[in-house]
Amino acid sequence: MTSIPARFATRTLVKRILAAWVALGLLSPPLPAQQEDYTFHAESNLVLVNVTVRDKNGNFVGGLKRENFTILEDNKPQKVISFDVENIDAIANQEVAQAKPLSGLTPPPANAASGATSAASAADQFKDRRLIVLFFDLSAMEPDEIDRAVTSAEHYVSTQMAPADLVAIVSLGSALLVNQDFTSDRELLTKQLQAFGEGSGQGYEEGTTGSTEGTPDTGQPFTADDTEYNIFNTDRRLEALRSVAEKLSHVQQKKSLIYFSSGMDRTGIENQSELRAAINAAVRSNLAIYTMDLRGLQALVAGGEAQTASLRGTSAYSGQSTINALNSNFTTQETLVTLASDTGGRAFLDSNDFTQVFKGVQLDTSTYYLLGYHSSNSARDGRYRRITVKVNVPGVKVEHRRGYYAAADFRHSTKEDQELQLEEELASELPTTDLPLYLSAAYFRLEANKFYIPISLVVPGSQIPFTRNSDRDKATLDVIGMVLDSDRHPVTKIRDTVKLAVDTSSQVQKKNVQYDTGLSLPPGKYHLKFVVRENQTGRMGSFETDLDVPDLKSNPLKMSSIVLAAQLQPARKGTTINPLVRDGSEIIPNVTHVFSSGQHLRLYYEVYDPGRSNAMGSAQAGPNKAGIHLLSNVALFRGKAKVYESAPVELTELSARERKAGVFQLDLPLSSLKPGYYTCQVNVIDDAGGHFLFPRLALLIRAESAGVAR
Repeated sequence: MTSIPARFATRTLVKRILAAWVALGLLSPPLPAQQEDYTFHAESNLVLVNVTVRDKNGNFVGGLKRENFTILEDNKPQKVISFDVENIDAIANQEVAQAKPLSGLTPPPANAASGATSAASAADQFKDRRLIVLFFDLSAMEPDEIDRAVTSAEHYVSTQMAPADLVAIVSLGSALLVNQDFTSDRELLTKQLQAFGEGSGQGYEEGTTGSTEGTPDTGQPFTADDTEYNIFNTDRRLEALRSVAEKLSHVQQKKSLIYFSSGMDRTGIENQSELRAAINAAVRSNLAIYTMDLRGLQALVAGGEAQTASLRGTSAYSGQSTINALNSNFTTQETLVTLASDTGGRAFLDSNDFTQVFKGVQLDTSTYYLLGYHSSNSARDGRYRRITVKVNVPGVKVEHRRGYYAAADFRHSTKEDQELQLEEELASELPTTDLPLYLSAAYFRLEANKFYIPISLVVPGSQIPFTRNSDRDKATLDVIGMVLDSDRHPVTKIRDTVKLAVDTSSQVQKKNVQYDTGLSLPPGKYHLKFVVRENQTGRMGSFETDLDVPDLKSNPLKMSSIVLAAQLQPARKGTTINPLVRDGSEIIPNVTHVFSSGQHLRLYYEVYDPGRSNAMGSAQAGPNKAGIHLLSNVALFRGKAKVYESAPVELTELSARERKAGVFQLDLPLSSLKPGYYTCQVNVIDDAGGHFLFPRLALLIRAESAGVAR
């Protein structure tokens, strides 16, 4: 019979224990039979600048060489290491050999054969091509605005699209989709554009801040405060733009993205971090964003439009409603202007001629020089750096983007950027291992369909840098975690900052730093992921595992997880529902199952709803004499030989009546045991019910002492 604790402890914890032993140098890791996913970090400070040189008549000046250009960054000369001329007009009258989609937004997976040449092939297939991405923000447009966007795009495809144009279509509705990768096939593009019907619009409208003044009187007595929703919605749209920019980073040529929307509102500084991240991603990817307000030229009526209800309050009579409408229109266009100007594009606002944006894109990308340099400023301070391009040809006008934001290391990042970094790592599909991290989880029944899940995270103390402050060494750790259900839907989220202060950091160097938390969950299958960051250098580590919380109703012997520990501490405040807190003390789980010979091995586990007998089997006893009879002890094995067995512990009554649980707390001294690997077998017998379990766990006993800093 396989026990529930054995499934969880043996299958999940043992793997993590072995990983901990490897990290501690106690075990040489075997060669893996199959390579797993790893994260490789590669950084480059190559800065690409698109330069257009025109004479006094506005004509492009060609034939220039690398030596004709001088690039200054913050007034300091930079060495041009790459120079190219992108001549889109060169194939304007040539027949395109193939019109099949090209992998730009959806690059093929790299392998041994194609991965090494992916960059070269991308450069070849997009050489002398005009790359245009049509981005339809369906989450921010009404159906009539979508019709205008689609009509203008169809007109461009049918009448304005040049042979050198490669066009991709991206949309943001309930999810970010690449509807069509880069292609010059007009039929493919037209078919996809026609698929954007009236049902594509989400009908999003900026919410209010809870005030009824100046809002349409629709008979609703309550006006909700939608500020938080507006912040989230704007962040989501900016994240989508950033994602597209990052997908195109492998293409060096200049890209143009036409963003169809009905404006984008920002709430104070709440969205500033995501806006800056989107702009930086576009600049690094050499992507110019052209924004278009599909609302067109608007007439703002003082008392409100005819299709809306009368306005509440007095603002309609004082002129304040008109001022509010103008301010609202301005703020929703301001972000569009920022996105365009900071990425080298242009904003098209307050116009009903929606074809002008396509003419502008074609004009800006017809022919240009592409210059690249490595910045001489290696500081990762996140500051804005101004770019100046000079040409030693008299009487010409030089057009280029004016600067960029440098990458910022952890120390120079804002609080918003640091929080965003944690969120991104939590959502990442690949783990990060810059900071070693280990995790364990268990389960204990609180009610019939409710379990308490204690979670412990461990970071080696030697990996945490401390700073001297006054008479103590201090450090902080940021912790973020998420629990997903079997359908990968978020169940709960944990966010905390741990402050460490010790008399001397050398105390922690040979110990582990452990963070304990807990949550309540119903039975089911879950996936846990946690990220920990130390806030001195910004190194992060992540750990994720599956957790199976069983439904014990059908189990003959209902048993919790088994927690191994070596320490007790006074119970903390707010831990009243934690089963590991008993008699004013809290059991500290040992995540790695590594003990020293001078410590005591403490085991904690529970048995629920044990079988009952009449006065321990007496047939003459009445029903009120019914009792339980649970027996348990621990045996330690080295290989197949049993080297230790504890005396049995007997329970004849429930230790935690409110949870119908019999609680076992065993304390075993390890001084008589030799250092080495052991298998710990826990024997549990329900004598009255006639059931038994023998779960096993692995542990290591070391000769030297080891500790945990908390």
